[in-house]
This record gives sequence, structure tokens and C-alpha cells, in this order.
Amino acid sequence: MNLIGLKIKNFLLAGLSFMAISLVACNGGDNNTPGQMANNASSDDNTLLGAGSTFVYPLFSKLFSEYNKVTGLRVNYQSIGSGGGILQLTNKTVDFGDSDAPLNEEQTQKIGAPVLHIPMCSGAVVLSYNLSSVTDTLKLTPDIIANIFLGKIKSWNDPQIAAANKGVTLPNTKIVVAHRSDGSGTTNIFTTYLSKVNAEWNTKPGAGSSINWPVGLGGKGNEGVAGLIKQTPGAIGYIELAYAAQNKMAFAKIQNKAGNFITPSVTTTSAAGNIQLPADAKVSLTNTDAADGYPISGFTWALIYKEQGYNNRSQDRSNKLVKLLWWNIHEGQKYCEGLNYAPLSPSAVAVAESILKSATYKGKPAM
Repeated sequence: MNLIGLKIKNFLLAGLSFMAISLVACNGGDNNTPGQMANNASSDDNTLLGAGSTFVYPLFSKLFSEYNKVTGLRVNYQSIGSGGGILQLTNKTVDFGDSDAPLNEEQTQKIGAPVLHIPMCSGAVVLSYNLSSVTDTLKLTPDIIANIFLGKIKSWNDPQIAAANKGVTLPNTKIVVAHRSDGSGTTNIFTTYLSKVNAEWNTKPGAGSSINWPVGLGGKGNEGVAGLIKQTPGAIGYIELAYAAQNKMAFAKIQNKAGNFITPSVTTTSAAGNIQLPADAKVSLTNTDAADGYPISGFTWALIYKEQGYNNRSQDRSNKLVKLLWWNIHEGQKYCEGLNYAPLSPSAVAVAESILKSATYKGKPAM
């Protein structure tokens, strides 16, 4: 088997192993399909079903474990990507979805009913890279990032990268771009950022949860992209900060709008998200004006139907869902920082409270 074939084989095996671990962790050992889980749980109001963002999965795993200790409620969350979570919410096979991008017009039309967006936290999307000879943090400007992902910068010792990293010996190694292959809110955050900072990107690939990538290899979920980066010398890709930190992966400092090179962290993500949210909480944090803010940051939202009395759902099930999300935005926030997520600001909590209080069960307040 040649080298490329061996890499692909190893990556697939690693991905399958990770997926198996994730499903056991999320499902408590259940091996059901989404439809089967929905049918099984419909008669069990002590198990709630969620699906969506891989961006928030490390935090949700912790939150739902802690909530189970306090209340006994089980939460079965599938880390399948924001697009998958929105689809399952549309099909009413889960109690809640989670997305790192608000519903777009097409998704809103397909879902056919008002959906609430409750912010859970904010996080950073980092540019992680695999360069064994570069031990210190790499510096990247907006144009460098765009040109790498457009396929215009092809090697790590390109003059444009060298100019931003004076004194760093860059290898003559081919750049291998890694990106998401599935519909992804992480992709939406990253491509929204690129569309704001680079005119060519905005005109051609554009922004969205799923786009036509000019170059690169696709991996499913943050896990898949992280796996590609780790196993491919010269690779660069975008993943959530928690995945990079937990896997001890290198990631770049990014030049923000103020011209400062910012290291992604809870502090710099919080700075980017320290804004007044609109009443519906749908806002982009990318390319922040904050001089100390990390520019590729974004909220993740739990998505629920505003009217909870659908599909013969019990009022008890509705109450448990709303109470879970209420706990997430209050007591649960203390778990954010330790997992490299930025807790909601007091003003963001107030907006989230107002949104949750608007949920109804058969026309009456769900709380």
C-alpha cells in the first residue's frame, strides 16, 4: 500500500474509533438510529434527545453529565454537525437542535414554525496546523488565511507567510487544507469571517454552513478535521478551540481588525462577545471591533420550537427541556471556562432568559 493509501486507511480507522466513543458517550451505550431513539424516548420523559453542533460537544458532554447528577434526567446528544441537528429538529426526531449559525431563510421555511435561538456560550474557531519545525505560535493575517484556503498560497515558506513571521524558519512544505465535509456552523463562522475580510472570498466561495471549497480535504465534524490535521504534515484547518487544546494541537495567532495578533483563548473570545445582543440573539461575532478580541469567534445556539405542544409531546417533557436550557445558561456557565468556551455575559443571559420565557405549551407559558 502506498503512503497516501496508508494515510487514508489510518484516518478512516481513527475516525471510526472516535465516532464509536462519541456515540457511547452521548447515548449512554445505546446503538439506536436517530428515528429509533426518537420513538423509544417518546414514551420516556426522563430522556431528552438533542443533536447538532460538534463545536459545542465537549461542553454539552460536561453539562449534561452534571445535570444528570443533580436531576436524574438523561440527555442523549448526537454530535453530528449543525446542519444535521437542524434537519433532525425539522423532522421532529429530537427535542432540541444546536447550531453555530442561526437558521437561514430556506431552513426557516422548511421548518414551518417559529424556532427559538437560545445562546449557550461563545467559542473560538482556531486555525490549527501541523508543522513540526515551527514550535512557536504562527502568525496569520486575514489575507494569508484567505489565500491559503483559496489555494493561492501553496507552500509554508511563501513570502507572504514569511513577512508576517519574521525570524521564523518556515519549511518548504506543501500546504494541505483541511475543511469540513458536512453542513457545519463552525464552517459558517469561519466563512462568514473570510467573507468580511477578503473581497475575493466574498465574491467566490462566500459564506455558509456548506460551501464549494476551492481546495482541500474534507473531514466530518470538528473531530474529522482535527484528525486530518494531526495525521497530515503541512496541514492547516479550522476547528473549535476545545478540540485543539484537548489534543495539544498548535494553532495560530490571528491579526484582528485593530491590527493586533490575537491568541485565541477564553479571555479574547469573551472580549469579542462582549456586545449587546439583539432580542432574538441572532448576531455574528466575527471580525470584532474589539482591539483585544479574537476575530473568529461565534455563539452557539440551542434551537427549540417556540410552541412545545406538538407531536403529542407531554407537558412534563416540555417543562424538563426548558428547565435544562435554563440551567445551562445559569449554573452550567461555570463549566465553560475550564473547557475553553466563553461564558455568556450578564446581558446575554438576560436575553436568553427572555427568549426561553417566550416558549409555550399549547399556548400557555412553558415555564
